[in-house]
Amino acid sequence: MPNVNNDVKVKMPVQQQVSAKKEELKNEETKDLSGAVMDKLSAAANINKANVVTKPTEKFELNLSTKELEKRTNKDFLAPKVLLKPDSKEYANLAEGDKQALKHLAKTAKIMDTVYMKMDNEKNLQFKDYLEKETAKGNKDAEMSLKIFNAQKGISGIDMESNMVTLAKGQKELPGKAFYPADLEKEEFHNILINMLENGEKEEVGKILNQRSIVERDGDKLKAVDYCDKFKEEFNQIADELEKASETSTNKDFNEYLKLQAKALRTADPMLDAVADKKWATLQDTPLEYTITREQYADRMTGSVVENPKLNKLLNEAGIVPQSKDSLGCRVGIVNKQGTDDLLKIKQFLPMLAEKMPHADKYKQTITGDGDAKQTMVDVDLVALTGDGGAYRGGVTLAENLPNGDKMSLQIGGGRRNVYHRQIRATSQPEKLQKKLDAVLDPKFHKLYNDEADHWFTIGHENAHSLGPKDNCDAGLGKYRNIIEENKADMGALAFLDDLTEKGMYTKEQKDQILVNFATNTFLKSKPTMDQAHRVRSVMQANYFMKEGAIDVNDEGKITVNLEKMVPTAKKMLTEIVEVQMSGDMKKAEDYVNRNFEWGEKNETIAKKLRDVNKTLNGVVESPLADELTKD
Repeated sequence: MPNVNNDVKVKMPVQQQVSAKKEELKNEETKDLSGAVMDKLSAAANINKANVVTKPTEKFELNLSTKELEKRTNKDFLAPKVLLKPDSKEYANLAEGDKQALKHLAKTAKIMDTVYMKMDNEKNLQFKDYLEKETAKGNKDAEMSLKIFNAQKGISGIDMESNMVTLAKGQKELPGKAFYPADLEKEEFHNILINMLENGEKEEVGKILNQRSIVERDGDKLKAVDYCDKFKEEFNQIADELEKASETSTNKDFNEYLKLQAKALRTADPMLDAVADKKWATLQDTPLEYTITREQYADRMTGSVVENPKLNKLLNEAGIVPQSKDSLGCRVGIVNKQGTDDLLKIKQFLPMLAEKMPHADKYKQTITGDGDAKQTMVDVDLVALTGDGGAYRGGVTLAENLPNGDKMSLQIGGGRRNVYHRQIRATSQPEKLQKKLDAVLDPKFHKLYNDEADHWFTIGHENAHSLGPKDNCDAGLGKYRNIIEENKADMGALAFLDDLTEKGMYTKEQKDQILVNFATNTFLKSKPTMDQAHRVRSVMQANYFMKEGAIDVNDEGKITVNLEKMVPTAKKMLTEIVEVQMSGDMKKAEDYVNRNFEWGEKNETIAKKLRDVNKTLNGVVESPLADELTKD
C-alpha cells in the first residue's frame, strides 16, 4: 500500500561517535607459558566485567490455541505474495555482472530484517530463536507460530480485520516499539523531556526526537543513540555487501549510489544519508533497484509530544521539530522497462498539477510549475522486500514515494523517486475478485471495474505525495499527520482526473474505471484502529463521499457510484485537507478526522459481505530467488 510522505524540514544535531580506548595486556616474564595465558584471561575478564551484562533466558509461552494457529496458517487465511523465482525471465535476461551484484544485494536484505525486528520489539529475536528450537523438537504449534511470525516479522502484528495478533503470552504492542525503553510510559516521557529542556539540555532532546535515533535510559534522563552506532555490526555487514555489489554491477550511476549508501551506513552523519538519497533519486535507467527504505508509521511515541501543551511550548521555543522514528526496510529488484516507460508518461504533467493544487500560491512545493519535477519513477520486479516494507501487517507496501519530506536530501536540492512493486499488485486469485464484486458492487458498474485501474490510481497517489506544502507546517498535527497526508494523496489522485483525461493521459473509460475502483475499494472488511493511517483515511473517504452523494450503498447492500460527483467531491476534500496541513494545528486535524471517521450501518453492511467472500486474515511475502541467491 502507498506510504506516507511527511513534508517537514529540519536539521537535527548529528550524533557523535564515541571511540573506546583499547586495553593492552602485559605478559609477566617470570611466569611460565600456561600461567601467563591464565593471567591474560583473568585480566581480560576484569577489564570487560563492567560491560558484560548477562540476561536471563526469556521464557515464552505461545499465545494462540492450536485451533487458531491452524486457521491462521491455512491457505484460505494466509495469502502469499510471491516475488521473483529463480527461473524467471527477468533474472535470466540480466548481465552476468548484475546477477553477481544481486547476490550481494539480496544478502543485505536479509540483514535488514534483523535490524527491523530489533527496532520493532526488543524480544523479537529471542522469541524467533525459541520458535525455531521448539520447531526442531517437533512442536507443531511453535512451527505454525513461526510461520505467522515470519509473515508479520514480529511477536505482534495487526491482521487484515484490524485484530492484533500476539504470538507470545504476556507481550503487548508498545507505542514506542523498541525505539524507546519498553517501560517508558508517555507521561514519564513527556516529564523527562520537560525537565531536560528546563535544564538547558536542548541538544540532547533534539537528538531524542530525531528520526534516526534509538532512545535509552540514562539515570533519570534519556539519551539518544544514532542507529548507525546502535546497529553498527549489521550496518557494516550491509556496507560490505554493497561495496562488493558495486564492483560487478554494470551501471556506473548505480554503483556510485551503492558506494555512497555504504559510506552513509558506516558513519552517524545525516549529511551522508542526504548525499546518498540525492543520488538515488536521480536513478532512472538502471537494470537493478536497491533501496534502504525509511518510513515513520510504526512510532506512536514521538508524535505524542505535541499533545502536551507545556512540552510543546518548550519545544517550539527551542526550535525543535519532533520527527517520528524511521522503521527501516530493504527493497531489491530488477527494473521493468516497459512498466517504467508507462509510468513516465505522467511526469510531464506534474508541474501543471502542482499549479492546480488548492492554495498553491500560499506555500512552497517540491514540484514547481516552471521547473524540473525532480522525480524519477520505476516499475520493479521484486527480488526481496524485507524489514518494514515486507512485514505483512494488515497489508504490505504496494509502492513508495521517497525520501520523505523530513529528509535532508530535499533540503540540499534533491528530488524524489517513486518505486512500484509489480509482484505485490498482481492479482493472484481473480475468482475471489469476482466474488467480491458480486457481493458488494451494483452490477451495472461491474464492466467499469478494471483491476489495472488500481495501479493507475496508485500512480496518482504516489505523485500526489509530492504535491502540496513541503515546509514543516504539518509537524504539529501529531498522531493525525500520517492520516491527513495519506488522505491528501488519495484525493490528489482523483481531483485531477479530468485534467489528465483532457491531456490524453487517460481515456474517459479509464477515468471512470479509476473512480469505480476507488469507490469499491474504499470500503473495508472491518473498522480499523486509529493507528492504521491508510485504513482510517479509507473510512473517512467512504463517509465523506456518501455525505456528498458521490457514493452510496443501496437497499440491496450494493455500492453505487455517481460518476459526475466523484471528481468535484475529491477536489472539495483535497482543499479541506490542505487547509488542515497548512494550519499545523493538531486540534483542527483531530476534529477533521473525528468528523469523518465514522463506522456506520452502511460501512458494516459492506464489511460483513467482504468478510464472507474473503477469509484472508494474514499474508506473507515469499522470496524464492532471494533465498536461492543467499544460500550458504
